[in-house]
Amino acid sequence: MGMDLTLLLHAITPSWTSVAMLLLYFTYLAIAGSILPGRIVPGATLSDGTRLQYRCNGLLLLVLLVFLLGIVGWIDLVSPTAIADRGLELLSTTLIFSVLVTNLLYMVGCRSRDQSSSLKSHITGNLIHDWWFGIQLNPQFMGLDLKFYFVRAGMMGWLLINLSILAKCIQENNLSQSMILYQLFCVLYILDYFFYEEYMTSTWDIIAERLGFMLVFGDIVWIPFTFSIQGWWLLRNKVELTTAAVIANCLVFFMGYLVFRGANKQKHVFKKNPKALIWGMPPKVIGGKLLVSGYWGIARHSNYLGDLLVALSFSLPCGISSPVPYFYPTYLFILLIWRERRDEARCAQKYKDIWAEYKKTVPWRILPYVY
Repeated sequence: MGMDLTLLLHAITPSWTSVAMLLLYFTYLAIAGSILPGRIVPGATLSDGTRLQYRCNGLLLLVLLVFLLGIVGWIDLVSPTAIADRGLELLSTTLIFSVLVTNLLYMVGCRSRDQSSSLKSHITGNLIHDWWFGIQLNPQFMGLDLKFYFVRAGMMGWLLINLSILAKCIQENNLSQSMILYQLFCVLYILDYFFYEEYMTSTWDIIAERLGFMLVFGDIVWIPFTFSIQGWWLLRNKVELTTAAVIANCLVFFMGYLVFRGANKQKHVFKKNPKALIWGMPPKVIGGKLLVSGYWGIARHSNYLGDLLVALSFSLPCGISSPVPYFYPTYLFILLIWRERRDEARCAQKYKDIWAEYKKTVPWRILPYVY
């Protein structure tokens, strides 16, 4: 028991190697993200009338990064399994980094006298609240929008962890059908995210949430290290799937993807062009603001249903012998129910009578005819 605890403590203790790996990763994202070509997308109009500009080159940034890592792995400069070999170590290093970044954001926010919507300080006087939820809406560092930067780092980190796990499976001659299925779904989902990266500029996290520990930790620690739990589990547990199970799993993924991507795309396009056709017809709108066409006329937050189905498809390749691989969809279910309630309260306050009319027109929340 004592030896096991010693080994665990050694495994989670940050090393200079893990620090160097993390710093190189964040440096690459900062420099390459600033110089690689990409579409410049204006963000949402803020309360002072300004709009931030986002360089959406995430897909090119990701492809180049994977290519460069493939080259250094091929010439044996860095092992493809480096991340998988240092998983817990990198987790603790990233956690410490997220705390340090949040402390800096808190101190800078408290001292800021900027009155712009992006950088104006929102201090409640409750230290824990302000540290957790953040003080500034869109803090920047050397021209980088940190909120956009961190969520990009988290999504790319998730893929890098998965690819390193895959390399370790191949190295140990332990590659299974389940692992291939899980990896395929994640690759498709992450590539899709960066292909439609501009849609991220109209999400609630970007336009309304201030940057504090909640988002910093969520982006660079929670996303890459918990979303990859299924991969870690399959690395040590082999699952044989029947043909019927594989087909069912694929159906769950593609159904979820169609709803998730379709709903988010409709919302994004509507915000950019309120007259754009939805499913071949002019959009129906309540109060000139709330969309009730397409997926948004079927259920409020129907995109959450798609997200849940996709999350479930990541876990189904692991079978049903353990609850561990189902941590992600379970967590996401709880999160989205909480977020949906939070969004409902905010929208009711913001839109008032229009929201009441919208609820009568679209009575279902997330799951049509059930919830």
